[in-house]
Amino acid sequence: MKIVLASNNPGKLAELQAMLAPLGMALIRQAELGIAEAEEPFRTFVENALAKARHAAQHSGLPALADDAGLCVDAFGGLPGVDTAFYATQFGYAKGDGNNVRALLEQMKDLDNRRAALVSTLVAVRSPQDPEPLIAVGRVVGEIAREPVGSNGFGFDPVMFIPAFGKTFAQLPVEVKNAHSHRGQAARDMLRLMRERWLPTS
Repeated sequence: MKIVLASNNPGKLAELQAMLAPLGMALIRQAELGIAEAEEPFRTFVENALAKARHAAQHSGLPALADDAGLCVDAFGGLPGVDTAFYATQFGYAKGDGNNVRALLEQMKDLDNRRAALVSTLVAVRSPQDPEPLIAVGRVVGEIAREPVGSNGFGFDPVMFIPAFGKTFAQLPVEVKNAHSHRGQAARDMLRLMRERWLPTS
């Protein structure tokens, strides 16, 4: 079964491909099909993920999977949230993971409350008109480290310190990170939903 991934992020593709492999599903990035990225005008992860999934399904004729994820910092009232990918641009930096981390550390340098959550919302649709999209959410709570540590992962992984491991996500082996990450949680739940609702029972 082929599914279009409504993202052009190679990190997300690699993580989700590995997680969906047990179902025999092949993920194809929308860029490979010439599909432009969808507008993301909404203020919640679930609305943006649904918009992206419907857009990819509309233009590909295939089922589609979309992820909207971000960092929610307690001290900022849950922001940057849906604006996570563009966080650095608010402070005059170019868009990019490294600049996002730099901007975040600058904004938090005098803050003692460093609690934050990484949130991933996955939405899958069988068609653009699917009345029953599959929705799976994963959430990991940690603390923003004072400086980046580790070289695995992407995004805010180098500064997302997970107390249970005593390490940042970027210090963990990929398989450990995938097993415990927000996207890993969401993908496992999505796997369960797809098995229950999309795959024929033998």
